Amino acid sequence: MTPARARSVHLVVAAVAWFSLAFQLVLTLTGEAVLVDTDRPGLAARVYRFFAYFTIQSNLLVAVTSTALALDPSLDRRGWRVARVAALVGITVTGLVHFFLLRPLLDLEGPSWAVDKLLHMVVPALAVAAWAWAGPRPRITAREAAYALVWPVLWLAWTLVVGRVDGWVPYPFLDPDEDGWGAVGTACLGITILFILLFALYGWLDRRLRPTPR
Repeated sequence: MTPARARSVHLVVAAVAWFSLAFQLVLTLTGEAVLVDTDRPGLAARVYRFFAYFTIQSNLLVAVTSTALALDPSLDRRGWRVARVAALVGITVTGLVHFFLLRPLLDLEGPSWAVDKLLHMVVPALAVAAWAWAGPRPRITAREAAYALVWPVLWLAWTLVVGRVDGWVPYPFLDPDEDGWGAVGTACLGITILFILLFALYGWLDRRLRPTPR
């Protein structure tokens, strides 16, 4: 994989991710349902809820890091490494959780259906494929993975605390009013284990796959 070809690959991922985020933001600002939410809160609440979704945050990380790689496909800094592995694992979790937990609960149509597929299926698939094809590798160590894990842990803590204050959580499996704290704890534990396994998997692949770009 040459740097020029890698630049093109990352540019495609960045373009699709930014388009998907902008598409969903327009729907949010115009009063469409925000992903799995069904009510119509005020504008400030809609904007907050837009950015509160892990889906949006992981897509945003993919968009930012892919844009940086489109400019410099061999980029390698400590902070950037953390952001990149966080984006890669985060978007993978977004795709898996959506497919196995959220997809059966959704009944979307029209633009909401289209942007849902972009954010939860197209961007995750493109991001993982781009990393496998264009890298950059090697970039993942245990230290970067540990720092990257801080983001989902803080997101989860913030979501649960704010959810107790205003009664809203972005995903139904984080709502203790539905099935109790036991179910929420089980979901959190399962997703945390998934994160750790994915960090380990990507770290192993990062060392085993061919370094790229040349």
